[in-house]
Amino acid sequence: MRKTKQINVKQTLALARAFHFLYSCAKSCLLPFLTLYFRDLGLAPEMVGIIMGTKHIISLLWQPLSSLLAKMYNKRRAVIHGSVVCSAAVALVLLLFPPANLQTHNICNDSNLRSTPSPREPQLKISTDPSSWSTIPFPANKTDVAEDRTSQLPVETTNNTEEPKNLVRKKKHKREAEEGQLDFLSSLKVMDVQHQLFFLVLITVSIWELMAAPLEWTADDGLHDYLDFADASDRYSSTGLWPLLGAACGVGGAGFLVSRLNCSILGGTSKTAVHFFCYAGVSALALPIAAFLPLYLNKQQSKVNRPLKAIQLVRGSQRAVLCAATALIMGATRSTVDNFLLWQMRDHDSTELHMGVSLSLALLSQAAFPLLAARLTRLLGSGRVLALGAAALGLQCLYYSFLWGPWAVLPAQLFSCFSCGAFWWAVKVHSNDIATPGMERSIKRLYNILSLDFGGALGSFAGGFVVRWCGLDWLFRGAAVVVILWCVCLPLLQWNAPRQYRINYSRLLAADASEASDSESEEERDWLDKAMEDDGSKKRNYGRTLKP
Repeated sequence: MRKTKQINVKQTLALARAFHFLYSCAKSCLLPFLTLYFRDLGLAPEMVGIIMGTKHIISLLWQPLSSLLAKMYNKRRAVIHGSVVCSAAVALVLLLFPPANLQTHNICNDSNLRSTPSPREPQLKISTDPSSWSTIPFPANKTDVAEDRTSQLPVETTNNTEEPKNLVRKKKHKREAEEGQLDFLSSLKVMDVQHQLFFLVLITVSIWELMAAPLEWTADDGLHDYLDFADASDRYSSTGLWPLLGAACGVGGAGFLVSRLNCSILGGTSKTAVHFFCYAGVSALALPIAAFLPLYLNKQQSKVNRPLKAIQLVRGSQRAVLCAATALIMGATRSTVDNFLLWQMRDHDSTELHMGVSLSLALLSQAAFPLLAARLTRLLGSGRVLALGAAALGLQCLYYSFLWGPWAVLPAQLFSCFSCGAFWWAVKVHSNDIATPGMERSIKRLYNILSLDFGGALGSFAGGFVVRWCGLDWLFRGAAVVVILWCVCLPLLQWNAPRQYRINYSRLLAADASEASDSESEEERDWLDKAMEDDGSKKRNYGRTLKP
C-alpha cells in the first residue's frame, strides 16, 4: 500500500517567505538604480523610456503565457531554476557595454574624485535642461555611403537568350538580397555611438526580461496549488509582507554599499557595477531555497477560462471598472517616478546612500499600512481609500518637482503608506467584492497587470519624451496634475455607480456552519429514530407470523 505523504504547512510557508524575501532583495539591489546606470552610459531620456517600456510590454505578454506553459508541461521547477540563473547571467552582460562618452561614465558624487576635463576635451555634463540632451546627428551622406558600398558589388551580365529565365530571376533576387543586406550593415556602421549603444542595451534588456518574467507567477502558482491541496491556501496571503521587507533591505543595503566605495573599482570599473554583482549574488542565495520549494501540479484542468472570467466580472461592475482605470493611471504615474526620481535626486547632489535610504523608507511605510487598514476602511470605505491613495501619489509627484537638497525627498516617501499601501488594499477589497468562489487571485492579477505592466509601459514611453521636451520638474508636475484631477472625478463617478455585492458562497457557508449544524443534527436524529422504529415494527410483525 502506498504511503501518503504528509504536508507540512508551516515549513511550506517558511520556505515561501524566505524565497520571496531573497528574490525581492535581489531585484531591489539593481532595478531601482537601472535607469541611473543607463544615464551614466550616455543614453537620452527618451531612449531610457523606450527600454523600460519594452521591458514592461514583454512582462505583460510573456509572464502569463510562460506560467501557463510551465503548468501544461509540468516544468515549474525547471522554469524557476532556469529563470534565476539565466536572468542573473544576462544582467551581467550589460556591464560589457562601454559608455557612449567616457566622460559620462566618470560621474562621481565625491568632489575630490571628480574627473576634470582636459582643455581639448570638454566634459559632457548631464543636466535637467532638455536642450542639453542632444544626440549626435546622422551623417548627411548616409545614403551615399550605402550606395558606394553597394556599387562595389560585382554585376553579372546575363544573356536572356542563352540562360533560362528562371536562372536569371534567381540571380536577380540573390543580388537584391545581397544589396539589401549591405544596406542594413552599412546603416549600422554609419550610426552614431549613442544609437548603437541604445539598440544593444534594448536587445539585452529584452532578453533579460524574457528570462526573469516567468519566475514570480510560476513559483506563486506552484506554492498556491500545493497549499490549496492541503486546504490551507488562505494562509498563503501571509507571505505578502516579506517581498516588501526584502526589497527594503536590498535597496537600502545596495545603496549603502555603493556609497562607501570609490568611483572606480577593479581596475577602472565603475562602482555602479556593484549593483549588478549584488543582484547576481543574492539571486544565487535564493537558488538553493528554490530547489526545496514544494510545488504541486493540479492535473485537473479547470473548464473555466479564469482570465476571461475575471475580465467579465470586472466589466460587470461599474465600480470595478473605475478601480481598473485608477490602477492604470496609478501604474503609469508610478513608473515615471520609478524611472526618473533618482535622476532628480542626483541633480540635487544625492548619493547612493540618500537614494537607498529614501527608497527603503518608502517600502517600509507601505508595509506598515495593514496596521491602519481596518480602521481607515471602516472610517472611509474602500472607494474613498482608493481616492486617498491616488491623492497621496499626486502630492508626492508635486513634492518631487520642488526638491532642494539630498535629504529633501524623505518626507514625501512617508506618503507611500497611502499612495501604494492604501491603493493596493482598496484593490484587494474591490476584488473580493466582485469575486465568485475561486476567482479572487485571477481578479487581483488582472489589476496587477493593468497597473504594473500596461500602465508601467505607457508611463515609461510617455515619461521619457516628456523629460526630453520639458525636463524632470515638469514631468512630475504634469503627473501630479493628472492624478489629482482624476481624484476629483473619481468620487463623483463612484457616487453615480451602484455598489453591487456578490454572494461569496464559501464565506456564507463558513459563517452559517454553526447554525446549519444544529438543524442538520436534529433532522438526522429524527430520520434515524424513524428508521429504527420502522425496523422494530417490521421485526415484531415478522415474529408474529412465525408463531404457530
